[in-house]
Amino acid sequence: MGNIKVQKMPSIRRMPTYLHKLSEMRKAGIDIVATPQLAKYMNLEAIVVRKDLALTGVTGQPGVGYKVKELIDAIKTFLRWDNTSEAVLIGVGSLGSALLGYDGFEEYGLRIIAAFDADPAKVGTEIHGREIFAADRIEELVRRLQVSMGIICVPAPCAQKVADQLVAGGVKGIWNFANVSLKVPDEVVVQREVIAGGLAVLSVKLARRGEPGGPVRG
Repeated sequence: MGNIKVQKMPSIRRMPTYLHKLSEMRKAGIDIVATPQLAKYMNLEAIVVRKDLALTGVTGQPGVGYKVKELIDAIKTFLRWDNTSEAVLIGVGSLGSALLGYDGFEEYGLRIIAAFDADPAKVGTEIHGREIFAADRIEELVRRLQVSMGIICVPAPCAQKVADQLVAGGVKGIWNFANVSLKVPDEVVVQREVIAGGLAVLSVKLARRGEPGGPVRG
């Protein structure tokens, strides 16, 4: 199974962008943010921003706005990013290596502590400070490290085998960058990221620029 329907998914997908902007404002010494400011930054209507932020339980002061720190904390709590989760990554090709090198994950409550690959030339090396282990040790080390999440960046034909190894090791969540649907037990949650999907949306938006109504926002 692995797929759980979640209400307000577009709002949830916008939360990290709100968080990024709010973090920048906090670093700049800004204590209060008004809805119109966030609406302009997000290219959204103000009512949409208010509905998004209402999901966190925070209410702004009429005519004043939201306390930046309070809003940051509320978003992190809503997304369960107030506690750090540890993960392993499988497949250190171009995409996997790029994810290992991204420093922003810990800000979002995710720490990648180890990586795996099937290429003997990569096993035993370090990429962005993480040791690369042999793929046949996934189940063993995942169980020993007691990580809750696995990140799959392998070619599609290899993804199901990797998912089986992660599940056998006790992982409860899989972030899947392989363009294939995984079969996992009901208690395991899978989030599939199809990079070509974003390209498809961009292509349609570009094609519609000259049509009545102008470009599509999103």
